[in-house]
Amino acid sequence: MGHGSSKSSSLDESADSSGGTNSKPPPSFRARIKQKLHLRRRPATSQHAKLNSHENFVGIALVTLINAEMKFKDKWLACISIGEQTFRTDVSDQTSMPTWNSEKKFVLESNGPHIAKISVFETNRLSKNNLIGYCEIDLFEFLSRASDSDIEVFDLSDPSSSNVVVGKISISCSIEDPIETEKSFARRILSIVDYNGDGKLSFSEFSELINAFGNQLAAKKKEELFKAADVNGDGVVSMDELATLLAVQQEKEPLINCCPVCGEILEISDKLNSMIHMSLCFDEGTGNQIMTGGFLTDKQASYGWMFKLSEWAHVSSYDVGLNSGSSASHIVVFDRRKKRLVEEIIDGKIVLSMRAIYQSKIGLGIMDKGAKEILQSLSEKQGKKMSSVESAKDIPTFLEFFKDQINLAEVKYPIDHFKTFNEFFIRELKNGARPVACAGHDDVAVCAADSRLMAFKTAEESLRFWIKGKKFSIQGLLGNLPCSNDFIDGTLVIFRLAPQDYHRFHFPISGTIEQIVDIPGCLYTVNPIAVNSKYCNVFTENKRAISIISTADFGKVAFVAIGATMVGSITFTKKKGDHVQKGDEFGYFSFGGSTVICVFQKDSIALDEDLLATSARSLETLVSVGMQLGVSIKKRTELPLPDINNCVLGA
Repeated sequence: MGHGSSKSSSLDESADSSGGTNSKPPPSFRARIKQKLHLRRRPATSQHAKLNSHENFVGIALVTLINAEMKFKDKWLACISIGEQTFRTDVSDQTSMPTWNSEKKFVLESNGPHIAKISVFETNRLSKNNLIGYCEIDLFEFLSRASDSDIEVFDLSDPSSSNVVVGKISISCSIEDPIETEKSFARRILSIVDYNGDGKLSFSEFSELINAFGNQLAAKKKEELFKAADVNGDGVVSMDELATLLAVQQEKEPLINCCPVCGEILEISDKLNSMIHMSLCFDEGTGNQIMTGGFLTDKQASYGWMFKLSEWAHVSSYDVGLNSGSSASHIVVFDRRKKRLVEEIIDGKIVLSMRAIYQSKIGLGIMDKGAKEILQSLSEKQGKKMSSVESAKDIPTFLEFFKDQINLAEVKYPIDHFKTFNEFFIRELKNGARPVACAGHDDVAVCAADSRLMAFKTAEESLRFWIKGKKFSIQGLLGNLPCSNDFIDGTLVIFRLAPQDYHRFHFPISGTIEQIVDIPGCLYTVNPIAVNSKYCNVFTENKRAISIISTADFGKVAFVAIGATMVGSITFTKKKGDHVQKGDEFGYFSFGGSTVICVFQKDSIALDEDLLATSARSLETLVSVGMQLGVSIKKRTELPLPDINNCVLGA
C-alpha cells in the first residue's frame, strides 16, 4: 500500500527475480500517454455538477484563498462553500498571518449559486475547530468590478456579531470565457506530447495523441484535421492553432468519448458539459488544485479527528435528506437565499436522547406509560422559568451557542431591552427586515415563518418523502373539523421553526379569519428525528391551534400552529373575523421550537418549483417570512389573455 516512486516501480517491473532483465516489452507510446493522463486519477464515484441550462452558463470561475491577517497566533484553515459544495485548505503553520494559496474552480450559471461563504477556523481543538471569522462574497459582483486586479481584501466578521471585524482575508477571483475553457483544455492535453516545449506539434505527435483517445472515427480523420491546422504546410502546427481547431471540432463531432483523467463515459449529446467536466477533472487529476472537497458544509469540513473516528465507527452520520433527520447527528438544510447547504446547530446529547425515544418501539412505549405527561409538565415549568427575571442571564449563552445563526442587526430592540428570556425569544424585528414578495398582489402566497420548509402537492407525497407516522392524514391534522373534507388531496406546506429562529409567524395569504379552534394534545418534539419516526404521529397528536382563512385567490386555507416540547404557549395577535393582508403578523410561539403547517385546497396553488424539487430530495429549505411560496392557480386561469394590439412595451 502507499504511493512509491514511479522510477523505482519501473525498475522493479523491468527486472526478473534472478536479477536479469524481463523479456516483457516496454509500454507503447499510447500506453505511456494514457498512464500520464490517468496520473492521480479521481475516484469513479466523484462527479462534477452539471449545468441546468447551457443558456445560463457564465463560465468557470477560479477562486483562490491567498492569505489572511488574524489578531492572534494559531494554526488556521479556511473553507469556501458555494451551492452544495464545500472545500477546505490545508492547515497553516502557527502564525497570525496564515498563507494558503489554495485554489478551486466553480461552474457559474446566471441563475445558479453565486454567493460564496469563506470561513476561517482555528484548529486548536481535538473534536472540532473553532469558527473565528467569515465573509460572504457575491462572485458576480466580484467579477464585474471595474478594478484591473483579480485580488481583493475582505473583512472577516465575528460570527457572534457581523459588526465586529476579527481579521482580513485576501482572495482572488477570475473567470474563463467558455470558448477559452475549451481552448485551454485542448492546450493542456496537447502539451503532454510537446516534449521539447517549443509550442509546436508534429503530425506523429498529434497522431499518437488522437490514438490515445481511443476514438476510431477521429483516428481516421487525424490527417485531415492536422492539415486543416497546418496552414503554411511546414509539417508542424502551433499549440494555439491546434487547440482552436480541436475546440471547434469538439463542438461538431467530439474527439474524446470518455474523460481521459477519470475514465467516465461522456454524453456525446452534451458537448459543453463534457468539456467542462474534462477541464475541471484535468486540473484536479493532475494536482493543480490543492483544496480538499467532498464536504457538505464548512462545519463538516472543519471537524477534527474525533469526528472522523466517530464516522468510521458509525457513531454519527453526515448526509442530506432523511438520513440527516432520522438517524444522523447533524441536520443539513438548503438555504434558499444563498443557494447553499447549511448545518443546523443542535446539542449532541439532545440528538442522542431524541433518537432513543422517537426511533424505537421501546422509546415510544415509555412515552405511552407516562412520559407524555412528564413532557407536558416539563414544558410548563420551563415556560414559567423562561418568563422569570432570572432567565435573562441565559440570553448571552443562547446567543453564543447560535452565534452565526442569529442576526442581531435585524432585531427591533437592543439586548438590554429584554427583561426575560421569553421576551427575547419572541423578539420583534425591525420594519423592512422581512420584505413581502409581490406586495399588493394577493394571488402570490408567501412563506409564513423563518423556518425550514417542506412542500408537497399532496399529503401522499409528504408521506413518501418526509412524514413517516403511519396515521398521518389531512383529516387527522385538522382534528376532524367539519370543513376538513374541503382539504382532501390538498397541498401541504410545513414550516419548522428551530430555537434560533425568529418565532413570530405571519399570514401567507390575504383574507378573513373564519375560525380559530384549539385542539389539545401531546408535546412531542417537531425535530425531523421525531417527524421521520414511524412509531409516532407528531403532527396529528400534538397540541395545535387551527385557523381557517377565507381568501379570494386561494379559496380556504388551513393554518395550523403546532406546539412542541418546551413550547409554553401559542399566542395569536389576530382574532376571528379580522381581515388580514399577507405578511401581517398572526402570532408567536413562546420558548422552544415549533411548526406551522398550511394546507391549501386541491388545485388552488402552484408551489414554486425549487421548493418542490428540494422537498422531493427529503431536504428542508431554509426560508424567511415573506419569501414567495407559490401562485394562485384559480386566479391565473381566470385572468383574460392580454390584447396584443394594445400592449405597450416598457422602456
